[in-house]
Amino acid sequence: MQGFEAKRRQLGLAVGLVLSAGLVACGGGSSGGGDDGNAGTPPVATVNPWMSTEIVARQNAAATDEAREAVANERARLLLAGMTLDQKLQQLTGSMPEILHELPECYGGRHVSAIPALQIPTFRITNGPVGVGQNDCISASIYAEVAAGNRSFTAAYTDPSSAEATALPSAMGVAASFDPEVSTAFGAVIATEMNNLALHVFEAPGVNMARIPVLGRNFEYFGEDPYLTGTMAVAETRAIQAQGLIAMPKHFVANDQEANRQQIKTTVDRQVLRELYLLPFEMAVKDGKAASIMCAYNYVNGTHSCENDELLNGVLRDDWGFTGYVQSDFFSVKSTVGPLKGGMDHEMPIPQFWSPKNMTAALAAGEITTLEIDTALERRYTQTFKYGIFDRPLVQTPIDFVGNGQIARDIGTRSAVLLQNNGALPFASSVQKVVVIGKATQVYAQQAVAGGARVGVVVAGGSSDVMPNYTVTPVDGIKNVLQNLGNTSATVQLILVDDDNANIAGAQAAAAEADAVILMAGTISEEGADRLTAADGSTLSTTVPLAPGATAADGMSLDWYVEGSLTVPSQAGKVKRSNTVAMIQAIMSATSTTARSMVEKTALVLKDNASVAMDPALVGSSGPAILEVWFPGQEDGHIVADLLFGVKNPAGKLPVTFPFAGKSFLDKATALQYPGEVYGTGQGDQKVEYTEKLHIGYRWYDGNLSGECAAVAGVNPCVAFPFGHGLSYTTFELSDQDVTMAGTGDAAVYQVSAKVKNTGSKEGAEVVQVYVELPAAASTGGATQPPKRLVGFQKVTLAAGAETTVTITIDPQASNHPLSVWHEGLRRWDTFSSGLKFLVGHSSSPKDLHTLPL
Repeated sequence: MQGFEAKRRQLGLAVGLVLSAGLVACGGGSSGGGDDGNAGTPPVATVNPWMSTEIVARQNAAATDEAREAVANERARLLLAGMTLDQKLQQLTGSMPEILHELPECYGGRHVSAIPALQIPTFRITNGPVGVGQNDCISASIYAEVAAGNRSFTAAYTDPSSAEATALPSAMGVAASFDPEVSTAFGAVIATEMNNLALHVFEAPGVNMARIPVLGRNFEYFGEDPYLTGTMAVAETRAIQAQGLIAMPKHFVANDQEANRQQIKTTVDRQVLRELYLLPFEMAVKDGKAASIMCAYNYVNGTHSCENDELLNGVLRDDWGFTGYVQSDFFSVKSTVGPLKGGMDHEMPIPQFWSPKNMTAALAAGEITTLEIDTALERRYTQTFKYGIFDRPLVQTPIDFVGNGQIARDIGTRSAVLLQNNGALPFASSVQKVVVIGKATQVYAQQAVAGGARVGVVVAGGSSDVMPNYTVTPVDGIKNVLQNLGNTSATVQLILVDDDNANIAGAQAAAAEADAVILMAGTISEEGADRLTAADGSTLSTTVPLAPGATAADGMSLDWYVEGSLTVPSQAGKVKRSNTVAMIQAIMSATSTTARSMVEKTALVLKDNASVAMDPALVGSSGPAILEVWFPGQEDGHIVADLLFGVKNPAGKLPVTFPFAGKSFLDKATALQYPGEVYGTGQGDQKVEYTEKLHIGYRWYDGNLSGECAAVAGVNPCVAFPFGHGLSYTTFELSDQDVTMAGTGDAAVYQVSAKVKNTGSKEGAEVVQVYVELPAAASTGGATQPPKRLVGFQKVTLAAGAETTVTITIDPQASNHPLSVWHEGLRRWDTFSSGLKFLVGHSSSPKDLHTLPL
C-alpha cells in the first residue's frame, strides 16, 4: 500500500499541475458523460442506421480486411451525420473519472463516455504492455471518497483496487525468445483478459528502442534491434486484434528516454528515423494492420510528437497508408489547434486542451473546422466499428487465472537466456540443501518481479503495472518444482545480505555446505524514471542533468538501486549502492565443502530491465553459471526453478548487448546524447541529439565508435555477451550454409539456408540468425552504415541427435527494408542487389557467423 500511496501522491501532484496550467487556463470542464451527452439531441429512431441488422450483417460477411473496414467506415459516416456538435466534442477526449454507464461497479478514468441514445458504448482503454495494466475499473466505493473531497480523482488511475489480471513476463523477455509464437501467446492472454474485463483498447505493444540501456521502460519494449522489435510487435498486434480489440503501438516516435520526457527536444537525422526508430512502427502498420498509434511526450526535430504533421500525416498516413487513429499519451498534448491540424485524433485521459470550450473557441476563430473534427472521429469510429466494439455488450466475465498463469509460466521459460554455464546447470533434482542468496534491500530473491516492484510492494512503478491475482516467490517456486520432481526432503534456505556485506560470512558458510547455490540480482526500473543518477535525484524535474561525479552508465550496474522511487521528488537523492557484485565475488571465493566446487554448483539468476554492465570477474571460466530471466512476472519462482532444475531447457537469445563495465556506449556518451544538454532558460529547455546515428546497440560495438572495441579473433573486447547470444543444456552445430536467389525483378528474394544439428544429449531449441553487410556505396550521401544489421531469424526445436535444414527468406520488398537505405533527399528507399554479404550463425559475434558473399 505504501508504494501505491506514493504513486498516488506523485500522480496527484503531476495532474494537479496539469489541471492548474491546462484545464483552467484552457477553459476545461466536464466532458459530459453518460446521458449528459444527449443534451439537445433530437429524437432518434429506435434502431440507428449505423446499427441496423443489414449493415452489421454486411460488415460481418465482408471477405477481406479492406472490405470490412469499408463497411465500418460507412457506419462511422452515418453515425457522424446523426450527431450534434456538442456530442462530437464530448467524444473527442477521455472522460473525467466517473461511474461507468454499463458497469456501475466500476469507477474508471480511462474511457470515453457512452451516449446511449446513439448506441455509442463506453469506449474503454487499458494500459500495457506487460499484461492488462491500469484499466478502467477500480472499486466504485472510491467514487464516494472522491465526491466527498477525501481523495483526488487521480485515484481512478492508481488505486490498488484496479481489476486483477495476469502479470506476464516483460516484453524484453518476449523479445529474448526470438520466437513470434511467444509474442502471439503473450498477446492472446492479454486479449482474452481484456474481453473478460470488457475492455477495448490495449495501449501497446511498446516499440521504442533500447538506445539507452538505463531507459526506465526498456522492460516494456523489445530491445535494441528494429527488425526484432517489429517482428514481435506484428505478432502481438495481430493476436490482440484477432479477438476484436484495438492494439496501439507506442510511443510514436523516438521516445527513448524517460528523463524529462514531457519536454525533451529530440533531434534525429531523418534517415536514421526511417531506418531505426520508425521501422518497427512501419512493420506494425503494414504487416500488423495496427488500428491505432499513440503519439508521445517528446518533441521530434523541433515539433511536438502529437502535432507533428511531418510524422503523423506525412509518414504515417501518406507514406505508409495508415487508416487508423492517433491517440495522445496521457497528458502529452501541448496545445489545442496544433494536434488537430497535425494529425492527432483523440486526447487522453481528460478534456484538457480539447475541452468543449477550447474547441468551440477555436471553431469561432476559424482556427479549426468541423470537417477536421469529423475526420478525427471518423478515423476512430471506423476502427471501433470494424472490431465489433459497437456490436457487443459490455459484460465482465471471470478470468482463468490458473490457466493464464500456466501460459505466463511457459512464456517465461521460453524467454530466458543462459549466458554462461561452467558445469553447474541444470542442478540435479536430488539436491538436498539449496541456498538462495540475495540482498536484503532488493526484491530479486524475496518476491516475484513484475515491473517496478520494491521490497514488500508487489507493484509500484508506473502505468504498465499489473495487479496480479497471485505471485510465486523464488523459494516457493523452488520447493514446488522439487516436490513435483519427487524430491520432498530438500531444504531451501533464503539468506539476505546487507548492503555493506557485513553479514556475508554466514552466507559464505551456508553456500560452502550447499548442494546448489542460487544468487539473485538485477536492475529494477519503472515508468517515469530512467536508472539515472540525476542532480536532484528525480526525473520529474523540468530538466534532468546528471549529478556531479555521476556518469550516464551508472544505472547499468547491479550495484545501483533506488531506496524509494525516482519519480517522487520527495525521495530525491536516494540512489544507493548494494555492493551486489562484491557479494557475488565473496560467495564464489568460498571454499566448497561438498564434492562440487563453487563454480560447479553456483548459478547467478539475473532479473533485468535490459542489459547489465558486467564486471569481468563474473564472466568466464571462474564465474558462476548466469541465467537471465528479465522480469518474469507473477510466475517468477516457478519459471526460475523450471530452468535451474532442467524441467525446461533455456533457449532464449539476447535482444540487447551486455557490455563489460566501463566499455559501454553510455560510458562514452556525451551529455548531448544522453540525458541531454540544458539550454535557454533551463525551464524545460533540454535537448538530446542522436549523434551516433545508425550505431545503436550491437551496431555501436561492431562499428568500434569508441576506438576500444575492435574485434580480436572474432571477439569484441567491449562485449561480455553479444546481441543474439544464448546457450542451452544441449549443443548445436551449423553447417552447409548457403544463399540462393529465387524469382526475378521485384519478386526476387534471397533464401539463406543452414543445416542445424543437435549434437548434445537433450532436446533443445536453437535460433538461426541472418545478418547482412551492405556494400560501401550504401554509406555514400548519407549516414554511415554499421557493419551489419539483423534481417532474419528462425527458431527450431530438435531432439537429441536430430538435424534439419532451416531456410530463411530475405525479401528486399519487405516492410523492414532489409537491403535498403533511406535517401532523404529523394524521399525513397534505395535497395542494393550487388556487393551484399549475408552472415548466418547463432549470435551477432563475428566468431559465431559464417559469411556468404553473393
